[in-house]
Amino acid sequence: MLATLSGLLALGAGVAISTSQVKAAAKTTIVNVTFKPTNESDLTNYVYDTVDPSSQQFHQYLAPSDFAAKFGQSDSYIQSFKDYLAKYHVKTYVYPGNLSVKLSGTTTDMQRAFNAKYVPAKKKGDHAKTSYKLPGQLSDKVVAVIGLYSTNPNKKVKKTTSKKTTKKATAKKATKKSTAHKKAAVTNVTTTGLSTTDTKPDTSLSTNAFSNKYGAGKFAKAYHLTGLYAQGLQGQGQRIGIINASDVRDSDLSTYWQQTGVNPDLSRVRHIYTVDSKAQAQKALNTMISAGQMEATLDVESASAVAPKAGLDLYTGDSTGTKTTLPSSFYSSFMTAISSNDDKQITTSMAPGFETTTGWTDPSTTFQQYDHALNLIYEQAAAQGITIFNASGDRGPYSTPSSKENHTMSTSPYQVVVGGTTLPYQKIIDGKLVTVAKERAWGDTYSRPAYDTKYSSFSGGGGGFSAINPTPRYQQGVSGVNTFRAINMLTFKNGRYTLTKNPHVIFGTGNSRNIPDVAGNADPKTGYASVVSGPKVTFNAKTKKAVKSTITMWGVDGGTSFTTPQIAAANAVINSGRQTPVGFWNPQIYKFAQDTDTPFNVLDDADNNNNLYYTGQPGKLYNQATGLGTINFEKLLNKFDHETN
Repeated sequence: MLATLSGLLALGAGVAISTSQVKAAAKTTIVNVTFKPTNESDLTNYVYDTVDPSSQQFHQYLAPSDFAAKFGQSDSYIQSFKDYLAKYHVKTYVYPGNLSVKLSGTTTDMQRAFNAKYVPAKKKGDHAKTSYKLPGQLSDKVVAVIGLYSTNPNKKVKKTTSKKTTKKATAKKATKKSTAHKKAAVTNVTTTGLSTTDTKPDTSLSTNAFSNKYGAGKFAKAYHLTGLYAQGLQGQGQRIGIINASDVRDSDLSTYWQQTGVNPDLSRVRHIYTVDSKAQAQKALNTMISAGQMEATLDVESASAVAPKAGLDLYTGDSTGTKTTLPSSFYSSFMTAISSNDDKQITTSMAPGFETTTGWTDPSTTFQQYDHALNLIYEQAAAQGITIFNASGDRGPYSTPSSKENHTMSTSPYQVVVGGTTLPYQKIIDGKLVTVAKERAWGDTYSRPAYDTKYSSFSGGGGGFSAINPTPRYQQGVSGVNTFRAINMLTFKNGRYTLTKNPHVIFGTGNSRNIPDVAGNADPKTGYASVVSGPKVTFNAKTKKAVKSTITMWGVDGGTSFTTPQIAAANAVINSGRQTPVGFWNPQIYKFAQDTDTPFNVLDDADNNNNLYYTGQPGKLYNQATGLGTINFEKLLNKFDHETN
């Protein structure tokens, strides 16, 4: 979600949020530990076999208890781990599946249990680390310890005084961020009959018209989901897990559903608190509207409208009242969702950090170790028949400002990474006519070039090459994978992006996980509506006092934060007509993409089709700007059904 978050990317916001979470004065700390499976190669093969029609394991999904028996650590090992930690008053919760545990205790007890030591940053830009040591018989099977803090022995504790201080509360105004492409038709016009900016939806429209213009109706029409609705498939019997860092207000969901004509039954919503208690999470929610709240709310609204009869499980990793890292909170939420095994589709638009050393803040695990831990729990999900969807990001191949490509921690090969597109449109923007003639990769350097240059706010769908995950077997041999065509649209200098004066075409190769896998409309210019409410704090210059009021905000926005939960919900619609869930998408969809009756609309144009860097590769099935392309869900359902039959 771009404009409303005032510069905090939905995928980047999580990292920003974690800064304040770490500073929370909390007595309890949460640490997660991931264990090695009994045989990792056997686990990977099993995951692939569950979606291979020629295998005896096809759709033989495991319950968490079966997974524990087949791939998890032994009960005796887990008990030894618990017994050891209990000596230090650390409580242990074992996630079903015996692949990981969640620990809670005081910071002091946790440090003693792990013999944690503070390791200062080696150079400017790096973060301090925590080293730890466990008994040999326990440490041998550990993949990662996530969220373990250590105390800097040289840090001086500031003395507090009773003198009162007054902080001026300010409210950041949301800055508009637009999106589209360079060679689109842009001309000076005075016509007033065309749409200009759409920052607010027209709530006077009928529910059907509103949905078709701003909501699920538009998504369903664009990607051929209406045919599934006509078959009576609306997500019934399915639950969608949504991973976020904030709670949401049920009243906002009711407001949205009433406006869009969606099933108003709030009983289909379950709130699951994975770190803080319900009371703590709602206390944070009632402080003021936050980026995390807006992200969580739009995720739920987007998914609930596309699959109106599906249940919704909201896994809230709010940690404002607990000392833990965002990576630990994120892991807790995913592991809770996966091990509960209630949701056969799980979606998130958040990420716990970046695939870079300077962008990674968890003190006790490297981003490579964390990636390994995520891959393992995502494999558990796949073995259980769960499909995971993750947003690719909203800044093209530059998730954090840099001259070099970098991505958020969301490139696991065991999830569907969702990129962004722009639907066709014609609008007057800043006095100029902007035309996008057909659906293209989302990469906007053309709709508001002066504005985006001034604020360094160019936006586009995430895509490119992972820094840490190798090319998975399902991508190998697919045309377009590990080759690319690109244009250096942007130049990064002094911490800012500007348009390159003389951009040129670049051809090259890669050798890692290619992202995204699929794509859908994510451009704010062709975006979707959402609503959020809560306290807003402003500063009265005359009285010099903070003023708190309750507001309700409707907006039209974009980002892969919208299309990712929509596609996850479409999966729930597909599953609602099946005896067994479709499971791990990726090996299946890359095979389908090579069939003559492919369910994908490939976006392979070289011109007017980039994500700020990568373009289409004419004649190739895969393109780093949009993956395999957009989805025809009627055809995709038929392909899945054909595999089963």
